[in-house]
Amino acid sequence: MSMDDNVNSSQNRRITWEGCSVLLDINDGDRLVFSRLTAGAIVKIGNKNYPLQPLIGCPFGSVFQVENGINGPCLSRAVQANNTEDKKECTLKDESRDNRALIDNNTAQTLTGDDIEGLRRQGASGNEIVEALIANSATFENKTSFSQEKYRLKKQKKYDPKVILRRPFARSICDTYFKKYPARIGFLRVDTLSLLLSFGNVMAQSDVLVVDMIGGLLTGAVAERLGGTGYVCNTYLGDSPHSTEIVRIFNFNDEINRRIVRLPLVELSAPEDVDSKEQSVLQAANSVDNPSDQSDPASMEETIVSKVHKAAKPGEKAPEDAIKLWRENGFSSLIIAAPDVDAWSIVKEVLPSLSFSAPFVIYHQYLQVLLVILNSLLFILEYS
Repeated sequence: MSMDDNVNSSQNRRITWEGCSVLLDINDGDRLVFSRLTAGAIVKIGNKNYPLQPLIGCPFGSVFQVENGINGPCLSRAVQANNTEDKKECTLKDESRDNRALIDNNTAQTLTGDDIEGLRRQGASGNEIVEALIANSATFENKTSFSQEKYRLKKQKKYDPKVILRRPFARSICDTYFKKYPARIGFLRVDTLSLLLSFGNVMAQSDVLVVDMIGGLLTGAVAERLGGTGYVCNTYLGDSPHSTEIVRIFNFNDEINRRIVRLPLVELSAPEDVDSKEQSVLQAANSVDNPSDQSDPASMEETIVSKVHKAAKPGEKAPEDAIKLWRENGFSSLIIAAPDVDAWSIVKEVLPSLSFSAPFVIYHQYLQVLLVILNSLLFILEYS
C-alpha cells in the first residue's frame, strides 16, 4: 500500500501516520501541544527534547512515558496497570487517618537533589524515582489515602510525565485554542460551536456558506460534520481570503478537502454574463480592510510542518458547476463568525445568497453587536 493510500484510507484514521497532525496531552491537560509527526519532530518536556518518531503508527489514545534511552531522552509506550482494587482497599484501610499531626517543614524527604541526579545517571526510570521519593518520605505512610495519591501524582508529573496521543477534531481543537489562544478563535467555546452547527442545520449533503474569520475552526467543524458530502464555501469581501490554517490540523482526507472551497462574495453574487475583468473591478470596489492574521499555534515552534504526500488542498476555488447551482438555488444555510469587523456590513451582503427559508447563524462574543444586527433585520422586515 502506498503512502497516499494509507493516508486517505478510512480504516487507518485511528492510527497515526507520518505527516499527520496530533494533539499531545502532557500530564493530563497541564500542557496541550499541537504537532505534526515527522521523522525529525520533537516535543520539549521540562528541559529536554523528545523525538516524536515513536508515536508514528500508534493508535490515538496511546499513553507514552519519558525514558533515558541509549541515544538520549525518548518516549516509550506505557503499560497502564489496573490498580483500582488496590486503591479501594487502601481507602478502606486508611479512612480513619487524618493529616492534623503532619508538619510541613521540608525535612520529611531524605532524598536530596544529588541523589536523584545519581539515580538518573544510573538509568533509573521516572517511576523508579517516584517510588524512591515515596520510600524516603518520613510522613508518607501517615498521610490519608487522598493525600498519598495527591503526593504521588505531583511527583509523577515532575519526574515521570505522561503524554497522551490525542486525535485532533472539532471539540479537542476548540478546547485547546480556547485554553491557550482564545482571541484567535474569537473566544468561541465548544458549546457555542455546537450551537452554531445545530442552528445552522449542518448535515450531510448540505451546501453551507460560511464567513470564517476565526482561523478556520468554523470551516473545519462544518467540513467534519459534512463528512465529505455537500460543500462548505468560505466567502469573503475584497480580494484576500481569510486565513484557515486550523483546517489542516483536522487531518482531513482528500475527499473532504475537495469539499472545502472558497469564493469571493462579488463573484458569488455577480450575474453569469459578467466577465472576469468586470468581476475584478467589482471586487476592488467592494474590498474592505481585513485585519492581519495572527500567527497560528500550528505554525509555531512546537509544530513541525512537513509535506509527505501530494494531496488535495482545502480552500481551492469553487467549481463552476457548483457556483452556477448556488446562484440559481442559493445555499442551504449560512454561518458567520467575524468578530473583528462590522458584522452587519457582512450580513447584509451575504443573506441574498441563501435559498428561501434557509437558516442563518451569526456568532459574536459581544451581545450588543448581535442586538444591532437583530434590530436592523427587524427594520428591514417591517418596511419591506
